[in-house]
Amino acid sequence: MASTPVKFRISVILITSIVSVLFLIFLFFYVKRQFTLNRTEVSEDVMIEKITSIGKLELVKYSMKDVLEKKELRVFLPDKRILFVAAGEVAGCIDLTKVSKDDIVKSSADSVTIYLPNPEICYTKLDHKRSKVYDVSGTWFPADTKEMVEGIYKLAEQRILQNAKDMDILGKTRQNAFVIFKPMLENISGKKVGIKFR
Repeated sequence: MASTPVKFRISVILITSIVSVLFLIFLFFYVKRQFTLNRTEVSEDVMIEKITSIGKLELVKYSMKDVLEKKELRVFLPDKRILFVAAGEVAGCIDLTKVSKDDIVKSSADSVTIYLPNPEICYTKLDHKRSKVYDVSGTWFPADTKEMVEGIYKLAEQRILQNAKDMDILGKTRQNAFVIFKPMLENISGKKVGIKFR
């Protein structure tokens, strides 16, 4: 009879010990996880500086690549040189916000003439992911290298814009107004549409 309470006490102590050990193991891994867990917090304050209504009809986009080499010739020191492959795009558009009621003239019962503003460049964008500096030489200090890289990016943007103009992007925009915009207007209005530029 006396051995039963002793066995019971031993069982209770054993179960309590096992539960305590399991709890301590759980607590150890939980605390370890909390200390090794990395948390990233991002705080943000967005401010709208300007809201612009966009009424520009983009009619053509030129995607281009250009290889540029710029040298700064020096008398005594080696020449500064940078080799850059620029990738970018230029878009031509017509600003429809400039079209007024007076620019839409009814020619006959089934035809309308629309006077559009002249085509313009919507944007010039250098693609930084696809553009790459291949070689910089003749620079002695990091500031010189940085200055050359910044300079070649600006030059590349100017060259991409000039190349698009040389390839008559505005003429292609004007042409696409007849090919793309005119049929769209005819489908919407159900009338024959004539397009003229101011």
